[in-house]
Amino acid sequence: MALKAWLFASRPKTLSAAVAPVLAGAALALEENRDLPLRYALYALLGAVFIQIATNFINDALDFKRGADTAARLGPLRVTQAGLLSPESVLRAAYVCLGIAALFGIPLILRGGWPLLVIGVASIVAAYAYTGGPYPLAYHGLGELFVLLFFGIVAVGGTYFVLTLRFGLHVFLAGLALGLLAVAILAINNLRDIDGDRASNKRTLAVRIGERGARVEVAIAALLPFALLLFMPRFFLTLAALPVALVLVWKVYASRGAELNRCLAIAGVLQWIFSLLFLASVLI
Repeated sequence: MALKAWLFASRPKTLSAAVAPVLAGAALALEENRDLPLRYALYALLGAVFIQIATNFINDALDFKRGADTAARLGPLRVTQAGLLSPESVLRAAYVCLGIAALFGIPLILRGGWPLLVIGVASIVAAYAYTGGPYPLAYHGLGELFVLLFFGIVAVGGTYFVLTLRFGLHVFLAGLALGLLAVAILAINNLRDIDGDRASNKRTLAVRIGERGARVEVAIAALLPFALLLFMPRFFLTLAALPVALVLVWKVYASRGAELNRCLAIAGVLQWIFSLLFLASVLI
């Protein structure tokens, strides 16, 4: 039971948010040069995964402590709210995960220098600041900005940079596309929890703009990445994921409450398909 509780707390279904941008960054680098030290992409991938798990742990523990997670929650099980693990043990595990992520960051810093050091420190600080600290981002409508930046532009750009030691506008656009897909997942999550968040004074963007605005946000986040592909014609194969995005938008507009959990699953699948097709565009 303890092992299952830790598995629930890590939220493996959310790990696409960490893996997808690293795949995209590696694809951009491989598109320019096949003879690259890909072990650095692996270090970036592992570091991103452990930061994602740490963020999930911190979110689980601190949302419970702040009263945002209650028995009325519509989403997947939260282990601290359910009493399966103590908030203190979950937070300690989060700090261990952040330490492991920092270890994977060492070879990246040795290769890429101070830009990778800045990215690594900022990512670790942001993982805690998302729901922790005196001004938690998720509680002030800044969660989408955090996700767009760190699970999009920073993750894609950092992976590309550590492989090529360069950056470019096309990398920024790819980061924006992957970040938007991660925003879609967060926006669906916040739409589902809008009533509970409003009651606990968690001022997510969905709470601020209302249900209709949140559904528009999901539609924009799910569809705009395909418009950005117009500026990256080499990756047009990725357009094959567009039907999944259209199904997602339709389902979001047709679903209410706990029904949105199925939309979260579709959004995760969309992120996986988009990033894998992005990589396949180079490998095929």
